[in-house]
Amino acid sequence: MEQRPQRLLGQAGTELRRNVRDAVRLKHYSIRTEEAYAGWITRFILFHGKRHPQEMGVPEIQAFLTHLAVDEHAAASTQNQALSALLFLYRQVLRQDLDGPPGALRASRPTPSPPTCWKVTMTSARSRNCWATRT
Repeated sequence: MEQRPQRLLGQAGTELRRNVRDAVRLKHYSIRTEEAYAGWITRFILFHGKRHPQEMGVPEIQAFLTHLAVDEHAAASTQNQALSALLFLYRQVLRQDLDGPPGALRASRPTPSPPTCWKVTMTSARSRNCWATRT
């Protein structure tokens, strides 16, 4: 089982984690959102060899999201959550504008399949057929 990183090492990591926590709480987000954002930010930093996010930008975000889609086969909603956490980091915590929206290879959302129709046959004095949708 993959071991989840619990904290960033070093003084800069502790300060960054504190700043993320303070920014999330200032926005009155839930504790679960705080935990999820901290986890995605930690994974992003560890993926790029513990580089500080101020040294990184859109290409690194694209590489991370592509890694989630291609190597980890993450669902589209998972990638959206990771992207939201990273955008929060750059916009709210680091106060940096990104050079554009991070376009990366993304998982596609599954297309909904049409409802399955099945034939119901009723036997009575007159045999009749009717179509109903399965729920």
